[in-house]
Amino acid sequence: MKIKLDGTDRKILDLLQSNSNVTNAQLAQEIGLSPAPTLERVKKLEQAGIIRSYHALIDPGSVGLGVSTFVMVSLKGHNKENIDRFMSAISAIPEIVECHHVTGQADFILKIICADIPAYQRLMLEKVSNIDVVDNMQSMVILSTLKNSKVVPIP
Repeated sequence: MKIKLDGTDRKILDLLQSNSNVTNAQLAQEIGLSPAPTLERVKKLEQAGIIRSYHALIDPGSVGLGVSTFVMVSLKGHNKENIDRFMSAISAIPEIVECHHVTGQADFILKIICADIPAYQRLMLEKVSNIDVVDNMQSMVILSTLKNSKVVPIP
């Protein structure tokens, strides 16, 4: 369902992106509407698929996950069957937290989060490199993250 966003909808999206725990009453006060129409607008944004989820953003290091990497993956053949087999295999690997189908040198870019380098090495050797349709991989260890915004710029 495609909906046209007005200024109030944009403000709701900005506020929810900065604090998804805001109560409906607080949200209503911030946007200048009463709680009932505010809740109605939020539900409309959810039903349209614009708001996909609400969640906590966890700091990986604070829960013992100290190594993050990007891995560029090329498949043996870029056809639907290989893509489906690859997607099925990586869906079963929880350490792969993002997968992007891309253009350019690689077919996919993965973001992987592990406890440490030995855990990352085991994951790559025992799981990712054993996916039969994988032809080539190039890993990049993330040294530091300068910007990691989960906020979508609302046009």
